Amino acid sequence: MWIVRLALNRPYTFVVMALLILILTPFVVLRTPVDIFPDINIPVISRIWQFNGLSPQEMANRIVSNTERGLTTTVNDIEHIETQIMDGRAIEKVFFQPGANLQTSLAQVTAISQTAVRNLPAGTNPPLIIVYSASSVPIMQVGLSSKTLPEQTLGDLAINFVRPRMVTVKGAAIPFPYGGKQRVIAVDLDTPALQAKGLTATDVVNAINAQNLIVPSGAAKIGALQYNVQMNESTDTIAELGELPVRTQNGVTTYIRDVAHVRDGFSPQTNVVRQDGQRGALLTIMKNGGASTIDIVTRIKKLLPEISETLPEDLVMKPLFD
Repeated sequence: MWIVRLALNRPYTFVVMALLILILTPFVVLRTPVDIFPDINIPVISRIWQFNGLSPQEMANRIVSNTERGLTTTVNDIEHIETQIMDGRAIEKVFFQPGANLQTSLAQVTAISQTAVRNLPAGTNPPLIIVYSASSVPIMQVGLSSKTLPEQTLGDLAINFVRPRMVTVKGAAIPFPYGGKQRVIAVDLDTPALQAKGLTATDVVNAINAQNLIVPSGAAKIGALQYNVQMNESTDTIAELGELPVRTQNGVTTYIRDVAHVRDGFSPQTNVVRQDGQRGALLTIMKNGGASTIDIVTRIKKLLPEISETLPEDLVMKPLFD
């Protein structure tokens, strides 16, 4: 009962301590983070392998099995590994022991991944490595739709304009959007026209690679002024791409437009998002680290009107879930 005896001997000290606690309580309450999801300190590193056209069985036998063995021999503090294999893609989630040094683990995973690429099938690209914790969960979804804009435009706006603005919110992690179409400039070959001209698809590819280049041209100093020199090495419009010559024979030049159709198209679509029955794109906002879920959602909602001002008027962007 020493504390009671101390309080009786020094009453003014305990009165002052009680007043300090009373005065500091509002400041502590205001600074205490408020959250609806607990912060789970289980570090996770995700490693994503991609090899287009490779079957799930081949991905497992030729890529995943070899690279997982490398992880267990060079990376410290691994708790367990989860792997999801799909057509042309493998997602490895490496869970580490609580309290593990995530930066050291990241360096080890990156190093062994770069080394493993040399022993994998030719054409295998280095993996995409993503760091997050077990508390990184989806907390909000934002849908993009339009009655006039095509899906490839929605996908382009979501990736290049909306997503870069949202990732500036502290604690928000945003993967690539679902739905939409990945925009590409496509050259659709006309096989009968190629055969009639005595050309092959390789001839068209070589013509584009040789004439649509990005070459640093430098500058020219004339008198007291210096001018940037631009070379005619790359096309500015889609129509100009069709004017590139493929071959000249007997005084007749064959252009790309004669054997192919150049268009502003999209890659084959692998997923579809519908909002109120209308196709669109979907952005998922995830909580990253120890940031407050409520703060992330609040800041995203405040940012949406600012982002909308820089986008086409026909684009409708609204939260679908939080």
